[in-house]
Amino acid sequence: PRPARVGRSGSFQAGARWAVMADDGDGKLRTEQGGGGSGSPEETEAAAAAGSWLGGGGMLLNVTLLALVVLAAYQLYRRWGKRNEAGGAAQQSQASCLPRMKRGDFTLEQLREYDGSRTPRILLAVNGKVFDVTKGSKFYGPEGPYGIFAGRDASRGLATFRLDKDALRDEYDDLSDLNAVQMESVREWEMQFKEKYDYVGRLLKPGEEPSEYTDEEDTKDHTKQD
Repeated sequence: PRPARVGRSGSFQAGARWAVMADDGDGKLRTEQGGGGSGSPEETEAAAAAGSWLGGGGMLLNVTLLALVVLAAYQLYRRWGKRNEAGGAAQQSQASCLPRMKRGDFTLEQLREYDGSRTPRILLAVNGKVFDVTKGSKFYGPEGPYGIFAGRDASRGLATFRLDKDALRDEYDDLSDLNAVQMESVREWEMQFKEKYDYVGRLLKPGEEPSEYTDEEDTKDHTKQD
């Protein structure tokens, strides 16, 4: 009878529409109950829980590795950082015990004796002026970031912003090849050192004789700096 055919046709059409809607795009049809081969709701929930646990486990592993790296860095700091701090404190203590240096002029060879490794006192030259930077030993001492300038003429390195041996000269450096901007930088550095450190004399040119300073001149200059 017609009603029966309609009913069967209606069921087929509804089923077709449901099957098409369930097409996953690669030509394979799945049923809502089958889910394209997926398991029961209980199995699906168990799989989701396992994935969540694995994701949490991966995060926990990352946190653990990070903690180990931080711990290793802290141990290195305690071992080496504290040692450097202790060395810096010892140098500062030695510097505070040193008397003020009397005025005198220096050759390059004499200046090199005050690099902080042979004696606690540290000198350097800027623009022909020699300064006692012993109280800044954490910067200019052997382990300091500017230790390369200790016992040397630092003018070229400061003018060109270089901290390597190419910025140093074994012979007297007249700085004649520096441009106007670099020479202005040298003069600014000279003023900064005058404000912060003791000026102890001149850096002698080859063949130049040292000046003779009286105790009165020496005392007057130190009082002016204070």
